[in-house]
Amino acid sequence: MINQVWNQCLAALTFYTCLPIPTSANLEFRGIARFAPIVGLIVGGLVGAIDISLAYVGVPILTRSAIDITVWLAITGGLHLDGAMDTADGLAVMNPDRRLEVMADSATGAFGAMTAVIVLMLKTLALSEIETDRVLILMTVAGWGRWGQLVAIAKYPYLKPTGKGAFHKESIRSLWEAVPTFIVLIGLSWRVHPILIGGSAIAVLVGAWLNRKLGGQTGDTYGAIVEWTEAFSLCLLTAI
Repeated sequence: MINQVWNQCLAALTFYTCLPIPTSANLEFRGIARFAPIVGLIVGGLVGAIDISLAYVGVPILTRSAIDITVWLAITGGLHLDGAMDTADGLAVMNPDRRLEVMADSATGAFGAMTAVIVLMLKTLALSEIETDRVLILMTVAGWGRWGQLVAIAKYPYLKPTGKGAFHKESIRSLWEAVPTFIVLIGLSWRVHPILIGGSAIAVLVGAWLNRKLGGQTGDTYGAIVEWTEAFSLCLLTAI
């Protein structure tokens, strides 16, 4: 059991990040979505370590924040941002029957490009307004984004018979799958500030809104949930 969990954690890191994870034939990719929030905590922790190093050598907070977001994007390989861009292009189509077709197109449209700019700008500016507990905040925000993805996988139908997110839906069937990481994230959020628990509400609402617009979820919308939850959670934190 321990080996199985360990292999699934490594598989989740391999799938969701560009980190140089040692590969083996024992990696188990089925059900890795349940480990996605843990991957978020690891990603946030790595970005936080970079942030501490930059602060130590005197890099100003705005520049530091821009570098943090760049590193954040590099670690994930733009996986989730690409999904947010494709989702924006699809939602921009007036004909609902063509939305999935547009989202499947690898070419980036105007709305996708604008979405990338807005998401990265919001994250950078919001993070630059946060001066304390930056490491824990980065970890928790990244965790909530991926927890929202897990909830969407469990709760909503998958709209394609095949696709990069189909194997998640095959393995994650119940909302109970999201409970363990929810407890972990609640504890971390309370440690930083109770308002950060609002990240869970943002994560659920983003997924619900996309489900209402499309009638279900795809691999692209899973990425959009991650990106928008992270961006809106950081914006929420600027209030404190």
